[in-house]
Amino acid sequence: MKRLFIFLFLIPFISCNDNQKADKKNATTIKLAEEGYEPLTDAQIYFEPISSVEMKKPDEKAVELGKHLFYDTRLSGEGNISCNSCHNLKTFGVDNERFSPGDAEGTMGNRNSPTVLHAALHRMQFWDGRAETVEEQAAGPILNPVEHNIKDEEQLVNRLKEIELYQDLFKKTYGEGSITFDNIINAIGDFERTLMPESRFDKYLEGDKTALNAKEKRGLKSFIDAGCITCHSGVAMGGQMLQKFGLYEDYWKETKSETIDLGLYEVSQNEMDKYFFKVPGLRNVEHTYPYFHDGSVKDLKKTVELMVKLQTKNDLTENEIDDMVAFLNSLSSDVSDDVKQSPFK
Repeated sequence: MKRLFIFLFLIPFISCNDNQKADKKNATTIKLAEEGYEPLTDAQIYFEPISSVEMKKPDEKAVELGKHLFYDTRLSGEGNISCNSCHNLKTFGVDNERFSPGDAEGTMGNRNSPTVLHAALHRMQFWDGRAETVEEQAAGPILNPVEHNIKDEEQLVNRLKEIELYQDLFKKTYGEGSITFDNIINAIGDFERTLMPESRFDKYLEGDKTALNAKEKRGLKSFIDAGCITCHSGVAMGGQMLQKFGLYEDYWKETKSETIDLGLYEVSQNEMDKYFFKVPGLRNVEHTYPYFHDGSVKDLKKTVELMVKLQTKNDLTENEIDDMVAFLNSLSSDVSDDVKQSPFK
């Protein structure tokens, strides 16, 4: 895996200890919005709408097969969980749990399950970035004894070969004798690559200035000015790099994390990699709580406050934080009801 380490180039630290200065600054921001301040041009420098992504037309047969596999509990050792169990499409691709239970009784993951919505836009997968594609990511949990608990590729292939439904679906999609592990994860990937709903912010980036209200536009300005765009930019608003969590202070002191996760170091054993994690994408962040790799914080406003403190060293006013949360809520989007419906009724 090609690893990318980018350190933040931060905007100058702005002291806001003086309440009068903070109030004046906030009042100026509000006044700009009331007078018609429009951050669209600035936003288009740092972000891109979903419509800007060149996506190849999906193979409908592969997508149908992938959806069946995504929802099928037979992709776990004891048949207790499916991909959808931890990445529930009815709740924006997550289960809203701090850690997700595995297939075997009593097993529990040790990192928060990220959303599968828009995951294909990311340059890397997993909190330590050890996979590059959604296909590679799909293979990981299936063969993980703590998660899907399938002992090896052969076990799953042999199981699916005995199921008439999959005999038919694989043949229609890939041809005779095509039930292989590679085709299993490729089909799941094809399905996940269709999970790209558009948000109001996408409409705004396309030029609809009415898609965001004044509060959201103020939040967008604060997001840009605070330097959040250093890591959270592009179409996915993240997901492109690994970054140290806690640039200015130890993260666990602020998040009250029960366990100190060393991040990428646990894979590389390189001291320089301690506390490096994949930067998550921010699409649907309103709904994908709890936050961070260990699900240690559930409230989005608190999460924003911690990120500003730990990663930028800025001191924003409460109103600026509220505005930023309002902006982040404009990134919400949902898949259609038929996608949320399991094919196994």
